[in-house]
Amino acid sequence: MPDLPIPQDAAEAALFSECWDAVLSYADLCTSGSLTANQLATEAFALGMREARDTDFTPVRSLGRRAARLPMIPLLLTAVRTTASSWEAEGLGHKLDPDLRLWLNSEKAARFTGPPLQRPVALRGLRDMQEADASLLWLAEVEALPLPSVARRLGIDPAVAAQELEQVRGLFRDRCHRAHLDTPMAAECRSYARLLDAVTRSAGADTPEDLSRHLATCVQCAEAAACLRLHGGGLPAALAGGVIGWGGLAYLERRRRAAEVRLGAGRPGTGDHDGGDPKEGTGRGRVLRHGLLGAAVMISLVALGVSMMPMGGGSGDDTATASHDDRQPVADPTSAPSPSADPSATPTASAAPSSSATAGKPVDKNPDPEPQGTSSATASTGGNSTASAAPAPSPTEPAAATCQVSYDLVNQWTDGFQATVTVTTTQALSGWRVQWSFRDGQKVTQMWDASVSQSGGRVTADSADYNQSVSANGTLSFGFLGTWSGKNSSPFAFTLNGGSCSSS
Repeated sequence: MPDLPIPQDAAEAALFSECWDAVLSYADLCTSGSLTANQLATEAFALGMREARDTDFTPVRSLGRRAARLPMIPLLLTAVRTTASSWEAEGLGHKLDPDLRLWLNSEKAARFTGPPLQRPVALRGLRDMQEADASLLWLAEVEALPLPSVARRLGIDPAVAAQELEQVRGLFRDRCHRAHLDTPMAAECRSYARLLDAVTRSAGADTPEDLSRHLATCVQCAEAAACLRLHGGGLPAALAGGVIGWGGLAYLERRRRAAEVRLGAGRPGTGDHDGGDPKEGTGRGRVLRHGLLGAAVMISLVALGVSMMPMGGGSGDDTATASHDDRQPVADPTSAPSPSADPSATPTASAAPSSSATAGKPVDKNPDPEPQGTSSATASTGGNSTASAAPAPSPTEPAAATCQVSYDLVNQWTDGFQATVTVTTTQALSGWRVQWSFRDGQKVTQMWDASVSQSGGRVTADSADYNQSVSANGTLSFGFLGTWSGKNSSPFAFTLNGGSCSSS
């Protein structure tokens, strides 16, 4: 597996940091596990950067210069698709999502690599724009970044960013209209082309019945209609589906949820890293905190009722509901507070169970949400009501287990890093919580295959709903992204369900 390319300068290092999360998020959709996702993302990132450097990529806006290729993030995402296709051809398809494999061997995938005039209209339209304009459109519409953040990234005056985005949307529409007219098409499609352009220009225009029936049966014309209709909120889906292909809509949903987390909606107490409206982030955080408090109160009341039942009651099977996909980078893998750190700093045992929000991949394998775990999973167990009995474990913590942990720093750049944690347990588990400490102020930003919370240097990773069960002498693994400054030493004081782990 090739290593990630080394940034050539500070600007490219910043670019790596901005793009890696998006690449890993899509690679995670395309594969069956976090380790394989990292392998696919690394190969695709190296491939995409080679292509970018070959075309003399410059990440700043430059008037009068036309792009010879897609902007950076969609370029890297298409490199993920290309790399996945290579895996399938080389006999490594078993590492990929089964639905993706079916798609790669279908006519749908062939459209993205076939004759240029028969490729999706959105892909051709975006490629035909100046790179700065195409980047503005993609970052605002697909990555769902707030305009002030996009303006800073592209060197645009924030005061005119909204106006520029509106102009770029119109430019994208014009490019797609031209691309649609250039597409080899049947006579019936050709007869509807100008009518399609007319009815998609206005939000109040009615679509004639015959055109509506045609759009219901013609994929190419329906794709063109989605790109030409700027009103109605369908542009992001048209861009993601037309440029990425398989999993485009799921990727779009992941990026929207990731943006919400960065704005503070998904993780109470974190700031707005992307320059969004602080009031908006504070309001969202307040709503979430109130919701979590209400949930904690309700769970506590249920637990109290169970404890008062005759004969000590049985064990409840509380499962955490999911508001976020659990397989997206959230990380900070390096150092932590000293082993003698105040136990109160760890968000573990508590009288009231902690609310959780994690979700696994859908069973139907239709990739959807993005992995953005923000709370910890809870499990309530009924205990013997006898006062002299030994204290039962907190409702939020499964029984302690003997374990061995391996911490792997997968990659590191100027101010960020990626790491994987693998834990081997001697006992069978029906739920798990792994904790560790950082010494150097590292912060976990995204995590996959677990949900994350952090208090100071102490990090808590709770199992997702799909990987709670671990057999005796089996392993559990999850990965994350994080930030660091000054020093990025390895974490320490690893525990599994409250029991200390030895390091391998």
